[in-house]
Parts: sequence; structure tokens; C-alpha cells
Amino acid sequence: MSITLEKKQCLIAGDGELPVLMAEAAVKNGCEVVAISLSSDNRRELSKVCSKVYNYGPGEILKIKKVLVEEDIKQLTFIGKVHKGMLLRRPKLDSEAIKLLKETTRLNDDAIMLTLVDQLEQMGITVLDQTIFIKNLMVPHGVLGALKPTAEQIEDVDYGFWLAKEMGKLDVGQSVVIKNKMIMAVEAIEGTDKCIERGCKIAHGKGVTIVKVAKPTQDTRFDIPTVGLQTLKIMKKYGANLIALEAGETIIVDQKKMVEFADKNNIVIMAV
Repeated sequence: MSITLEKKQCLIAGDGELPVLMAEAAVKNGCEVVAISLSSDNRRELSKVCSKVYNYGPGEILKIKKVLVEEDIKQLTFIGKVHKGMLLRRPKLDSEAIKLLKETTRLNDDAIMLTLVDQLEQMGITVLDQTIFIKNLMVPHGVLGALKPTAEQIEDVDYGFWLAKEMGKLDVGQSVVIKNKMIMAVEAIEGTDKCIERGCKIAHGKGVTIVKVAKPTQDTRFDIPTVGLQTLKIMKKYGANLIALEAGETIIVDQKKMVEFADKNNIVIMAV
């Protein structure tokens, strides 16, 4: 279904470089971007691109809704990581956030986000596909760098891909860590990088394969799997040798830098 883009777009921005890339792409497409920043790590860069940047915590939903109304927002995009672990750290939650969490039967990613999407739709706001401005960042099929996987690694990738898809059905996580066709770790609330660290420590480093996929019923409005240079640095530190991504379903941030780093550090990047 085609969609007509509004000239004024709202970006609800989590961690990382991706929100900045999305904002830059939207501006190049002739849009004005108003950002609601939930993270301090990219606000300076967002302010260079966006007409306005509002700074709020993920639990300040009343303030966020007020901005959406005052700015007359009709379309918005969620992009960038917002760590669900903040729910375990006594976060600042307003009455609307507390109500939302009470109404959500399970606090998995999809349940929380679908509740938010429903509330926004009731306000007349459409949540857009996360990739609508950055489809060029979706990883293509094949081996991306100079290094090729071994037959043993491909067996681990095949097993890991199946397992990650099964975990995705349960909305547990998107990544698994494999060594010699044995499961070292499955991603949970900690996120991909911590999962890699945990799995590599169990595997005693070297010969470790990482597989990251989209959920079988992935909602492209949120939580599209994303990989950047930081993940490769974690792999190098803890001894993982290969990362396999789902082709056409995973965002890869700065592919050129990632391939250069992988080739230099004997890491295979492949998309299947």
C-alpha cells in the first residue's frame, strides 16, 4: 500500500546513529523533521538536521503526546534502540505510562509497541515503516567482505537461522550465538551486544558464530534488526568470527566501515 508522505515528519529517536541517518534522509526528501529524543547520545547531531529537538524520557508519555498535538503531527517514525531494561531501574513514569504498562498483558517488545501504535492511531497519527527513508541501508544477499565462511560455519549459520526464527516467533530476541552446532546464548532483554559477550564467554572465544534475523511476523514499524560497527567491535573483543544477517530484512549502518573493520580483523559478514 502506497502512502503519501506529509511534509512535516516526527522522529521518535532512541540510541545510535540510525535516527540521525533517517532524519538526514527525510530532509533530503523535502521533509521538515521534528525529533523527540529519548537518548542523549545523538541529540547534538539531531539538532543539526531537525527543525526542533524535544528531550524526554521514554516514560514521559503525557509530555510527548502534548508535543505531537502542538506540532500537529500526522506521521511519525520510531527508530533507534530504547532499552527495555530501563523498566527494571525505577524509571520516571508519568500516569499515562503507568496506565499503558498496566493495560499491556505482557511486556514484550511487540505488545508494548502495538499498544503505543494503537494510542497514536486514536490521535490521528500514522506510524510509518522504519525503513521508508532508509531502504538503501537494508543488507543485500551474499558475503559482504573479503573473507568467506567455512563449511562448518555455514552449518552453524543454518542452525542458528532456524533457532533465531523460532525465538522470534515468541518475541524473545532476534540473535543467537552458536559454536559447533551448540547454542551458547539466545538474546533476551539485554540486547544483541550483551548476548554476544555472554555467549562468547561460555564458548571461551574463537570459532563463534552470531546469527541475527527478523521475526517471522516482523512489524516494519518497529524493532527491525539493526547492526552497526559497535557489534563488530564486541565480536572482536570476545572472539566471534562470523555474523550472519537476514538479507533484505536487516539494517546495516555504514556498510563500508563495517566491511573494512571485518576484513582487518578476520570477521566474516554474510547475509542469507
